[in-house]
Amino acid sequence: MKHMTRQLARTQRGFTLLEVLIALLVLSIGLLGLAALQTVGLRSNQMATMRTLATQMTYDITDRMRANPDGLTTANQFYVIGTGDADPTITSDCDTSPCNTQQLADYDLNKWRENVGSLPGGLSSITQTTAAGVTTHTITVHWNEARDPAVTGQTCPPASETDLRCFQLIM
Repeated sequence: MKHMTRQLARTQRGFTLLEVLIALLVLSIGLLGLAALQTVGLRSNQMATMRTLATQMTYDITDRMRANPDGLTTANQFYVIGTGDADPTITSDCDTSPCNTQQLADYDLNKWRENVGSLPGGLSSITQTTAAGVTTHTITVHWNEARDPAVTGQTCPPASETDLRCFQLIM
């Protein structure tokens, strides 16, 4: 009986090269899966950050507009801009010195558009409509979530993969 166990122990001394290669193959497939998972997680986190920033920027300009109600009147329309409009001319720094309604609106828009410009391909617009005596403002922020130069459309919500991502708020 001792002779049989010695014989068995001699034949099963270690792993064969084939077993080691199979173990390495399984381990490498698992590590590649983990790397792909990490990449998807980072991309999703970046997209969520951009959406959060766009939302915060949109609420920032609404707060600025509410703080300067004279800039919202139909006659003035100081806050109404189009996507391709040039940035307003800043004549004074309203953080350090007093400003009138027009100067404050220009300052607010410039700061807001500067912030929106920090998003990749960031564009912004504010439109004003009046129906049945009620004035509403539609605030839209567009950005290139894919960072793809072919993505240029400005349909909100995006109708295809060639449209920029957007966040729109109606107040």
